[in-house]
Amino acid sequence: MTRKTIAIGSNTSHYVWQARKNLIKTIQNDGHDVVVVAPTDAYTKRFAEMGVAYAELPMRMNKNPISDFLIYRRFLKTFRAVQPDIYLGFTIKPNIYGSLAAHRLRIPTINNIAGLGALFGSAGLVARLAKALYRIALRRAALIFFQNPDDLRLFTTSGVVRHKHYDLLPGSGVDLTKFAYAPLPVDTQTKPLRFLLIGRMLWDKGVGEFVQAARNIRQTHGNVQFCLLGGLDNDNPGAISRAQMDEWVRDGDITYLGYSDNVKQEIVNADCIVLPSAYPEGTPRTLLEASAVGRPIIATDAPGCRETIDDGVNGYLCKLRDAADLQVKLEKIIGLSPQARRAMGHAGRVKMEHEFDEAIVIGKYIDKIRIL
Repeated sequence: MTRKTIAIGSNTSHYVWQARKNLIKTIQNDGHDVVVVAPTDAYTKRFAEMGVAYAELPMRMNKNPISDFLIYRRFLKTFRAVQPDIYLGFTIKPNIYGSLAAHRLRIPTINNIAGLGALFGSAGLVARLAKALYRIALRRAALIFFQNPDDLRLFTTSGVVRHKHYDLLPGSGVDLTKFAYAPLPVDTQTKPLRFLLIGRMLWDKGVGEFVQAARNIRQTHGNVQFCLLGGLDNDNPGAISRAQMDEWVRDGDITYLGYSDNVKQEIVNADCIVLPSAYPEGTPRTLLEASAVGRPIIATDAPGCRETIDDGVNGYLCKLRDAADLQVKLEKIIGLSPQARRAMGHAGRVKMEHEFDEAIVIGKYIDKIRIL
């Protein structure tokens, strides 16, 4: 087999490390070289430990067409220097501008589309421009992976994708070894029942609804704790401010855990993971990880989230932007016996093993890389 160089493009090094590390290892074990093309952050230095090359590519998270054109030029320059045989695109701008650069240099691309349903379902100027750019960027893709069926349907019915070179993935999949099953304890009389929301602290992630539901529940249920885990995203206009977070903590509504590299332990410490997100998700990795560990989950009945839940079996679906309905679902978990919560968590583990194993995702990538 010919040794190939595989370039992986993303809007953060953090994403590549957290979500694609095992894919990189498998590509290496298959006899190929990998170069990560992404902005520098705290995770960049870890690639060298894996024997992975790194090419810095600054990328501003704005909608300025001039800065976006510079991203395209940087991809061109990087690809000319690295000379990859295949380009794997992840996240919006690397999918668009990395693919445009790759096609200009006749480099085959494999794209991964996650969570753009809300954008493509709208009719604004930004949506029209995004559709046009994606249509050009994806028209010569060797393969396009979608993370949920709603996004696949929107891309194909809107005419953004007009060929048949696409496939459906179970999100990013979940590492079933790293996120090993840890059954919920059933002897918990003295321990507070802990609900945990994991994600960037954005209003669109349902943080406000979670806090409102928590405030209401704490008025009638004493031994319950509500926690938030994730960084404050100061650069995002939809971010929860530090002042707002401090106010919630002072009022006793929630416990803010900040950012953690050890998400698994925080999942193990929780009794239920909650994500009432209105954000256009692919398939949220935290829900997969929580189910793999054996925790019941509550998530929005929306694209990307709904696929992770068999309602009433491994968790509950809640209505979009509806704190009252979320409260009902949280109270359902509270009303279950410890044994019933453990059984619900076990059902989630079984679902992950059958439907969301990361090995399924990696296998599809490797199969395509081998024939390109």
